[in-house]
Amino acid sequence: LIQCVSCCFFITDFNTVIFSVDFVPHASMDTAHHMILYGCKTPYATQGYWDCGKELGTCRDQAKIMYAWARNAPPTKLPKGALLSVSRLFTNADIACTYTSSPMYPFAFRTHTHSLGKVVSGYRVRNGQWTQIGRQSPLLPQAFYPVANTIDVRNGDILAARCVFTGEGRTTNTQIGGTSNDEMCNFYIMYYMDNSHAVPYMNCGDDGSSELFRNIPSEANIPIPVSPDHMMSMKHESAPQKDVVELQEPKREEEVLDQGAHLVEVSDWPEADLQLGQVSGLALNSKGDLIIFHRGDHVWGINSFINGIYQQKDLGPIQQSTIMVVDPAKGKVLKASGRNMFYMPHGITTDKDDNYWLTDVALHQVFKLSSDGQDRQLLVLGEAFEPGSDKKHFCQPTDVAVDPVTGNVYVSDGYCNSRILKFSPEGKYISHWGAGSSDRKRRVPFWIPHSLAFLPDKRELCVADRDNGRIQCFMADTGEFVKEIKKDQFGGEVFAIAYSPAQGGLMYAVNGEPPYGQAAPLQGFVINYSTKEILDSFSPDTQEFKLPHDIVVTADGSVFVGDAASDSVIKFVLSTSKSCLCKNINPFPKLPPQHPVATVQKMQEPSQKQPPQPLTAPEEKKTLKSVASQSAQGVSTVIITTLLLVPLVLVIAIGVCIRWKRGRMYNDCQVKLEPSGSAGGILGKIRGKAAGSLNLGNFFATHKGYTRHGFDRLSTEGSDLEKDDEDGTDSENEEYTAPPAPMSSS
Repeated sequence: LIQCVSCCFFITDFNTVIFSVDFVPHASMDTAHHMILYGCKTPYATQGYWDCGKELGTCRDQAKIMYAWARNAPPTKLPKGALLSVSRLFTNADIACTYTSSPMYPFAFRTHTHSLGKVVSGYRVRNGQWTQIGRQSPLLPQAFYPVANTIDVRNGDILAARCVFTGEGRTTNTQIGGTSNDEMCNFYIMYYMDNSHAVPYMNCGDDGSSELFRNIPSEANIPIPVSPDHMMSMKHESAPQKDVVELQEPKREEEVLDQGAHLVEVSDWPEADLQLGQVSGLALNSKGDLIIFHRGDHVWGINSFINGIYQQKDLGPIQQSTIMVVDPAKGKVLKASGRNMFYMPHGITTDKDDNYWLTDVALHQVFKLSSDGQDRQLLVLGEAFEPGSDKKHFCQPTDVAVDPVTGNVYVSDGYCNSRILKFSPEGKYISHWGAGSSDRKRRVPFWIPHSLAFLPDKRELCVADRDNGRIQCFMADTGEFVKEIKKDQFGGEVFAIAYSPAQGGLMYAVNGEPPYGQAAPLQGFVINYSTKEILDSFSPDTQEFKLPHDIVVTADGSVFVGDAASDSVIKFVLSTSKSCLCKNINPFPKLPPQHPVATVQKMQEPSQKQPPQPLTAPEEKKTLKSVASQSAQGVSTVIITTLLLVPLVLVIAIGVCIRWKRGRMYNDCQVKLEPSGSAGGILGKIRGKAAGSLNLGNFFATHKGYTRHGFDRLSTEGSDLEKDDEDGTDSENEEYTAPPAPMSSS
């Protein structure tokens, strides 16, 4: 609501985007001749009211009419689906350089701007793939934080950074400079290198090309909210900090991803028959116990639904226990509940208090149940057997995700509506979105959002968009589109997803058979969230996937897949038992980091264990001389036979390795050699503060006589004087009839 006398200023909070849907003038021609709503970048005044008839007008720049009223005109309501965006203008500053030195290993990052910076993000770009190094609000304490992903940076990679600024409160140009009224854009990296090629300090200050930054992840454009209370506490509290950032040495990328780990089936799990029906959902509780949601003696078949309406109500609810808590090690049933409650179970998850959140596609409802085995209904959303598309109804909802911090609840809805709904912990409707409705590229709408995964470390919600064969991720707070993962190996169907924050973020997924087109093998996938690379694919050895319907991953990396067609749950664990010939070779030893000068954080030095040292030249000659001496005295039959068999053993071992691989995604039988490079190049040595970090910035503000304005080139903190104080169905029966055409976005 805008209330104004004469001329006044109105703008949204910089962390909020507001959409106007109608205009209701509260005036009559007896009191006002006309009213006009203008939009511009620079209002004439930003506080209070002013007489725009006597002053210079409404805007310092070009004013654009958004709405006008006169002579008792009626209210104006925008057409359904049409929204007028009212939001703050943000400005980007981009920096990028090609790295030309020896491999380095980032382990910490720090961001820096002055008062107008809202988010700073740094990336490594390799073969067109953007991998986040770090992302933070510069309004938060500007400490060195651990890097987001365990990566290396090599010769030919691009290092890129983006700073996002707001013009909040500014009516004049902002200069590059060292005072708090000026601005700058810095992204620092702590790193370590092979000591023989170490470069103590490197700097990047080149403008990034617009072509390169067209592909920057959308997360880099989204400000990180900082509460006013937090800002005030930072300004006024002078007590010493209690929290200390401890930095651990990251594992090399080869050690994390290329060590040969592969998910294999545990053939003897469970040790006893669980007596399950169609397994529709899996979850974990805080103890790590496995929770199975199944359909008992009810079967989703060709006659189960017509136009989303359940046709078998006369069967009554499922009389068996539909919720089973199972020991993940042995498969022993610990607890069973959920009798006479559900008609067609589908999705299940748990919240931080271990309550169950479940969906029933026949009832069109979402349930919150206590986990004490008493089946107490704590909350019910939707109306039983009544499908709908408004705020109080669902149509075959598929899954639920719960934010562990806020308690907000997200529902994928589902087979009919193709939307995501957000509710408060008490079940109050907050918002909803469909794919394409909240991102600027207007992507194809959801086609059965089938499974949800909440990413607590990234504050994102990811959706298995089943019949579009993709995974889409969104900012949980706003529904803003972040990224899409779509692979040919999925074969056009993604049934379920799960997430682990390990190794910077791993996405787990299972595919299905598409209702049309060529099907891909049914299997599971392990995906690097940042790079979207498939790290592993897996399937059972003692049986086949028939309809893998849900997936969960435990803290130790074990994976459980629920198969709805075989009425079973299959367990997979990591296995690294491979021939040594399949192991990657890393020629660089682990080295201690080069620390920057004097930081307020406690820095824990990385492990300084060294691998066995190679023979020195004198030792090598001495050993060879010894062998030659023994040969001169005669070689035993055993040694000769062994030497003759070595080539044959190598050939057999390589053959076994290749045979074992049979289509796995790892390239473990390849010997990977690190590229060597000079310590020079355009990222050369310079002097400055925070030595030992890579500073993505430039020093133009320190050049004598430099007076350029705006954000086209930015200063670095190294020259900062700091003087101021301051993203239908495969069935009506899920497996039988062909799906409807894709629906438009809700």
